[in-house]
Parts: sequence; structure tokens; C-alpha cells
Amino acid sequence: MILSRLKPAVGGKAANISGKKKKKKNKVPSLEEYLQQRDYLGALTLLEFQRSIGEQEVKTDLWIGFCAFHLGDYKRAMEEYKTMTAKPDCNPDVWVYLACVMFFLGLYKEAEEAALKGPQSALKNRLLFHLAYKFNDEKKLMDFHQNLEDVTEDQLSLASIHYMRSHYQEAIEIYKRLLLQHIDFLAMKVYVALCYYKLGYYDVSQEVLAAYLQNIPDSTIALNLKACNHFNLYNGKAAEAELKFLIDISSCSFEFAKELIRHNLVVFRGGEGALQVLPPLIDVIPEARLNLVIYYLRQDDVQEAYNLIQYLVPATAQEYILKGVVNAALGQQLGTRDYLKVAQQFFQLVGGSASECDTIPGRQCMASCFFLLREFEDVLVYLNSVKTYFYNDDTFNFNYAQAKASLGNYKEAEETFLNIRSDKIKSDYVYLSWLARCYIMNQKGRLAWELYLKMGTSSDSFSLLQLIANDCYKMGQFYFAAKAFDALEKLDPDSDYWEGKRGACVGIFQLILAKKESKEILKEVVLLLRNSGNPQVEFILRVMRKWAKDNRVFIS
Repeated sequence: MILSRLKPAVGGKAANISGKKKKKKNKVPSLEEYLQQRDYLGALTLLEFQRSIGEQEVKTDLWIGFCAFHLGDYKRAMEEYKTMTAKPDCNPDVWVYLACVMFFLGLYKEAEEAALKGPQSALKNRLLFHLAYKFNDEKKLMDFHQNLEDVTEDQLSLASIHYMRSHYQEAIEIYKRLLLQHIDFLAMKVYVALCYYKLGYYDVSQEVLAAYLQNIPDSTIALNLKACNHFNLYNGKAAEAELKFLIDISSCSFEFAKELIRHNLVVFRGGEGALQVLPPLIDVIPEARLNLVIYYLRQDDVQEAYNLIQYLVPATAQEYILKGVVNAALGQQLGTRDYLKVAQQFFQLVGGSASECDTIPGRQCMASCFFLLREFEDVLVYLNSVKTYFYNDDTFNFNYAQAKASLGNYKEAEETFLNIRSDKIKSDYVYLSWLARCYIMNQKGRLAWELYLKMGTSSDSFSLLQLIANDCYKMGQFYFAAKAFDALEKLDPDSDYWEGKRGACVGIFQLILAKKESKEILKEVVLLLRNSGNPQVEFILRVMRKWAKDNRVFIS
């Protein structure tokens, strides 16, 4: 019929054919056409209209429930299926459909009760398989696992359980095998991309995802995953740009996408609006609680982060990692070893697990575990294996530089510290003290002294002054050691800082005599000594004045 319409025509017949084409163009699409185009909103509108004018068919109610389910409007779908189950001639399969909807609403107990009322079927077995996972019932999980067959639907269900149990490689193997059998099952490319995303291979995930988006450019899940990949590969602004098209299409359909977008925008914008958006989503989107914990950590509200996560029983690698980070932060803040020990155990569990040991997060966990144990050689083994992925990551560089410095590799440590751009990290005492030590060990005492001069008066500046004084003395940089000890002596005259200052001043004099230090610096050394009230000063000054007079060096 299509070919015959393309044949040439003449006279009035042409006009007549044109009219038919116009009429055909304005014809309302059929239900099948809507479903083929995945336009569930259009299909639902058509079905509701047919029902309102009394043209509904036997399966209209079932199709309405189906469309509402695929739009993510699970409450509407549940209402439809419940209405159907109340009828005496209800198809018993509806109980299983109702159970599926309840599952998506998180009503797991109710879902199980509804499913058990339905007839035995492959769908029912898959649903009970997933419910057993939700109930953490390993025995039932294995029982329903044994009932799975080597058919596509059952294998997809098995792959999803592998995915949720963080067995991403096992899931990928199933998806790839199914793709070889069904090359037209494009959605499985999204599942493979999700697995690679979870493994931290964002570039690989993006490549796999691109093949799917070429065919289905408006897929909610795929576009959201693409945005998440961009967030990890680039930044929040790039991720938000990818999400713009999804925001536009979700304004008219896919209810579940709206909450997902609101959640992800908070993440992409660095936590902006977190307190308004995330709390209501804690029981809707699993990651909402975790991202709220991350928000509190970034605000240095470690106690609030701990309160939010302390009763969470971790089930995924991400949850174990976050609980480890929170315990480590609280332990460092309170100076309590118990929290640090818990953190170390969480990190070791993830990094040592078969599913995570070769992933980027898994290796970071082992590095964190050894960091807390102060075994820095092992820290560098793991950090070196993933550093190409974190070249511009300030937090990674901060930890990497500390490990390098702890092993005495001060040159590389200094370079890495200076690559850090975060003002928050650069103002942290840990950063300043380590950078000062690297400067001193690399014979750059002046730069360490300048770090101190830029700090305001505080306990941290006093600690840094002590570090500069002692490290410069140890490294023979006596001029800055003397200046630091002089400043310490002024702040605490009753201490033993005079002895360090005396030794540093004598050390400078020896360097001058050995012609390794400028003669002109002796004038400043004399001034530093005069500031002390110790009786030993006069003897030292007498020796220095005599030498200065003999060598024609002006010191007063």
C-alpha cells in the first residue's frame, strides 16, 4: 500500500490522493503505535478516553495499569490493579502484576503477600527472587535461584541480583552473553554501561552507552547515566549540560525521573539545595541518604553525618566506604582510636573483597586502610595503581603527597602539594605543616618561613613555628631556625627555646666562617641575640664582635 501511494498519478486523482494522505496524517495513532514508540503517556491518554466514552475493551484496564507502571506512576498502577483484584472474574495473573507495583513502591511485605495469591509463573518466581534479596534471606534466594531457567528474562533477573550484590563482572558476563544471542536487545547495553560505571570505568561506560543512545536518544536512564559519567570524568557543569535534555522531556512524562533529576542536580551542583531536596528523598532514592551524608562531611559537620549513617547496615561497597570515611573523620576530629579502627576495618572489607579488589574504589580503600595503619609503602602501591585517574583531584593529591613525604620523598611530595588548588585544603594545618616540612627538607627554609608569616596568630601558627624551628635546625638551615626560635622565645620566655636559638645563632656563625653564608647576615644574628635576657649572650656577642672587627664587618 505504501508503494502504490508513491506511484505517479495525474489529474483529479492526484488531488484525491492528497486528500487521503492528509486525512491519514491527522488520524489518531492506535494503541499499538503508541506502545511501539514507547509513548506511554499518549497510550494512557487514549485508553482513558476510550474508557470514558464506553469504548473500552476487555484488556483496557490491564493496559492502563501497564502504561502507568512504565511511566513510573506506581501508585496509579496499584490502584488500577487493586480495583481489578476486587472483581470476581479477575485474571489471577493480576495479583502478580500488583505485587510488582508494590515492589517498586517499596512495599515488600505486601508485595510478597500479593504474589503468593497469584498462580505459579516465571514472573512470580523472579519477583520472589528479588524479594528474598530485599529480605536478606539467603536460603529463599538460593531456592528461587534454582528455579531460574536459561531464558532471557530469568538471566536478566539473575544479572540484576549480581549487580545489586556488587558482583559487577558476573553481571557483565551475563549481559554480554545475552547480547551475542540477541543483538537487537539494545537496552542491555545500558545495563553493561551501568556495571562499568559502578566499577569506576566511566570512559568505558560512556563508549558502551553511546551505542544505545544512537538508537534511543531520549532514554531517561541512559541520559541520566551519561550525565553521571560526565560528572565523574569532567565536572558538575558538564553533567548538568547533559541533563538538560532529560529535564525537558521529563516535564511531560516519566514521573520517577523528576525526583531523580532533582537529586542529581544537587550532586552536580556540589550540594546546592541539599537540605531542601535530599531529606524527603531518603526513603525514595537510596543514594539520597548517602549524598546527604557527603554534604554534611563537606560542611565539616561530621557529627551530623555520623548521626545519619550510624544505624545504616551497609549492603553495598559505597555504603561500606562512606561509613568508613565518616568513622575516620570522627575519629580524627575527636582523637578517638576506636572510630579509626572501625574505619580501617570497613576499608579493608571493601578493598579485600573479590568484587572490589580490582576496582578503583577498592584500591582506594586499601590505600586508606594502610594510611590509617601508617604503612605508607603499601599506601603508595595502591595509590600509584590509580593515580592516572586522579591527576587533578585535590583530595587524592593531598593523600598521595602525605604518603610520599612520610617515606622521605620530599621533592615529589612538594610538587604534588603545590598542584593542589583547593583553598580549603591549602588553609588546613595538615597541608601547611607538611608543605613547610617539604620546603625545609628540600633546602627552601625561606618558603617555609613565609608560610608562617602569612598565618594569623593561633595554636596552629605556634605549632608551625615549632616545626620550622626544629626541622630547619636539623637540616642546618640555621638562619630560619634562629628566627623561629626567637619568635617562640618571645611567645614563651620561660621555656627552653633559648637553647635552640643559641645553637642556631652559633650555627650561622660557623657557616659564615666556612664561607657558606653571607657575612652581612651576622648583623641580624647579633640583633636576635640581643633580644634574649640570658647571661650567656654576652660571651657569644663578644666573640662575634671580635671576629667582625678583625674582618671589617659592620654589625652595629
